[in-house]
Amino acid sequence: MAPLQPVSPGARVALGIAFFIVFVGLWALATLGGFVSKTFLADPITMVKSGWTLLAEMGFAKDIGMTVWRVLGGFAIAAALALPLGVMMGAYKPVEAFFEPFVSFARYLPASAFIPLLILWAGIGEAQKLAVIFIGSFFNLVLMIAVSVGNTRRDLVEAAYTLGSTDRSLVRRVLIPGAAPEIAEILRMVLGWAWTYVIVAELIGASSGIGHMITDSQALLATDQIIFGIIVIGLIGLASDLAFKALNRKLYPWAQLGR
Repeated sequence: MAPLQPVSPGARVALGIAFFIVFVGLWALATLGGFVSKTFLADPITMVKSGWTLLAEMGFAKDIGMTVWRVLGGFAIAAALALPLGVMMGAYKPVEAFFEPFVSFARYLPASAFIPLLILWAGIGEAQKLAVIFIGSFFNLVLMIAVSVGNTRRDLVEAAYTLGSTDRSLVRRVLIPGAAPEIAEILRMVLGWAWTYVIVAELIGASSGIGHMITDSQALLATDQIIFGIIVIGLIGLASDLAFKALNRKLYPWAQLGR
């Protein structure tokens, strides 16, 4: 093992699985061994049984579906608007000078702070939850995409102009393709952030969703159900992250060299 030395795909999978095995083992030892009260932390066996009850008898699958829909819906709206604006800001400095101060200001505003206003403006329906995810994702996406496009290698830009490229074709054929692998990674990363925003939105004024189930379980001190909901969020997030990585490797294989 040496710094920055890559590992084989098989070893990476084995090491990742090994961590989860160790983590669950320590969790089981702490709870089943009586070191931690089950009132505060349910053991893995009780958590799995409660999770099965939630899925089989209490319609938790519908809550999962609602949360996934909210995440994908809010994130898709944010990405669809952030991509063109971010590209424009990265490519044209006057556009960047106009938008960047406000975007930099807005991205530090916590999305959860807008929930009272959004409930007032949009009620407690789906629009409010999509808006929370949009606010939490949009401004970060815009700024990160702008930085990625703006960091395009100058020699590529100069070569394109030397070969007779116009400003419009430079953006379309050099800046966007050059930044595309990094933009794809930005989308993957911010999608993970969107999961935190949707749970916060569902903790207040929701009648469905994983966050709603967690809130109800808190009132009953059902830590087994709370932990199951958290694990479901992590598993779905991990699955989406792996899918994003696989898609990026397929679309931009040259960008994976050396990783």
